[in-house]
Amino acid sequence: MADDRLDILTISERWTREGRKVALATVIETWGSAPRPVGSHLVIDAEGRFEGSVSGGCVEGAVVSEAIDVIGTGKPVTLEFGVADETAWRVGLSCGGRIRVYVEPVTANAA
Repeated sequence: MADDRLDILTISERWTREGRKVALATVIETWGSAPRPVGSHLVIDAEGRFEGSVSGGCVEGAVVSEAIDVIGTGKPVTLEFGVADETAWRVGLSCGGRIRVYVEPVTANAA
């Protein structure tokens, strides 16, 4: 699992170096039966291309959409999905758990 997270961070860094505008989504909290563990990542570019997973496919579409907004505004957001949330059913999180996902813009590191 740690290798998967490292790979996503490496992809994020590479995309940023290539000049892509990028956001990083990270699972920051889970309750009950959650599809992915805390620390799981999804990297998204401004065109909607992505790598990784924060929910095993359940809510990726909604996270990608929010990430594109984050790239545009430069302001991070925290998203929450769960079975009691109408959005979660609409986007497919019906596993019985809940997840919180932090979505932040990625900026080039001045090294």
